[in-house]
Amino acid sequence: MPISKPIGLINHHHTHLRLIYLLLKLGLTFIAADLFGLSAPPALIYVLFFFEAVYVGLSFCFKNRYQYNEPLLFMSLVIDSLLLAAWLYLTGGATNAFISLLLLPIAVAAVALPQWAPWGLTLISTASYSLMIFVMPEHNMGDHTMDMRSHFLGMWFNFLISALIVTTSIAFIARKVRQKEAELNILREAQLRQEKLLALGTASAQMAHQLATPLASLRLLVDELHENQPVDGVLPDIEQALCRCEQTLTDLRSATQSIRENQQTNIIIPNLVDTLTQQILLLMPEVSLTTQIDINDNTMSLNMDTNLLPALMSLIENAARASHENNADYQVELSATIDNQYCCLSIRDFGTGISADLIAQIGENIIHDAKGMGVSLLLSHASLERLGGSLILHQHSDGGTVAKVLLPLKQAPTTFSSTVSKKNSHG
Repeated sequence: MPISKPIGLINHHHTHLRLIYLLLKLGLTFIAADLFGLSAPPALIYVLFFFEAVYVGLSFCFKNRYQYNEPLLFMSLVIDSLLLAAWLYLTGGATNAFISLLLLPIAVAAVALPQWAPWGLTLISTASYSLMIFVMPEHNMGDHTMDMRSHFLGMWFNFLISALIVTTSIAFIARKVRQKEAELNILREAQLRQEKLLALGTASAQMAHQLATPLASLRLLVDELHENQPVDGVLPDIEQALCRCEQTLTDLRSATQSIRENQQTNIIIPNLVDTLTQQILLLMPEVSLTTQIDINDNTMSLNMDTNLLPALMSLIENAARASHENNADYQVELSATIDNQYCCLSIRDFGTGISADLIAQIGENIIHDAKGMGVSLLLSHASLERLGGSLILHQHSDGGTVAKVLLPLKQAPTTFSSTVSKKNSHG
């Protein structure tokens, strides 16, 4: 599992601390042994220092590979603990005044790794300390054997308490810091997304204002053509496209006013599906939309503003386009169900599907793909978030992609009498 950047920075510094450990042990062993009462080490300690020097060198060479990887980092801390325990054993064992150095790998694990890691290192360090007390020769305790044994047992118990404090308190604080870091990352991403949406909204408003005049001119020209020429096969198509542009411009103006005044209304779920069906018939008659409503309470309603319908229409249009590219048919399935306290609107296409990498990005950021940049899905996602909803994309088991829209429910003040479970097709 990857580690966040700040935690990786701690691991980077721990690589340098590992070199300091080695230099400290060398200094204590060969320079300050008498000052701190360390036992004269056997010749085996030279072998230990050789392997530790090789280990430190390899740590610097491969630090970029393991410092962001939890299992590898844990293994490196286990090796640190074992090397410290071996040095302590060879320089006095439990009588070594620097026995508390065994707490350092535990502290690093408590800060940088999940909760299981410091507990594992605490078990290893405590077992090593216990073994050193068990194998400690009697002559190391002097004439007061019982008193010194009690003293060393007290040191062992004090070490155990210190390790438990480090494992619990520091790990708790580190977990809270990671949670705050994750929350800040989410807020930062949301802020960047809002900035992109603001830029898109500003550009859209400017372009919509510029389109008003040429659309009015086109309307006059089409009306003149109706008066002066008979209706042929081209003019109705022009009329239909022009009506759609005018309707979109009107909806944009209404949406702008609604956002400015923060206007919201209630709509019953079957009414919402019927409105979507009518809009599809009017604006996208080529789409074959199959609807299905499956709810138990026909009074359930949603909060909506003028952005909800365009957002859902955009999702249906994308689904129809994906189906058409795959099988030359604009087929879309729309179903409405209840999921806990949310209304779930599922829009399924019959296209080739979307790759897992793109699904993770679509709706969150502007992406660059051969079929577009995902701006419509980004705007739809933002519109749903304003209403407390969300958009989830996933692959359908039989092929194609499903856009799952979750919107919070609200009990409607009026009733709606109709068949709640229905299935109708048009195209």
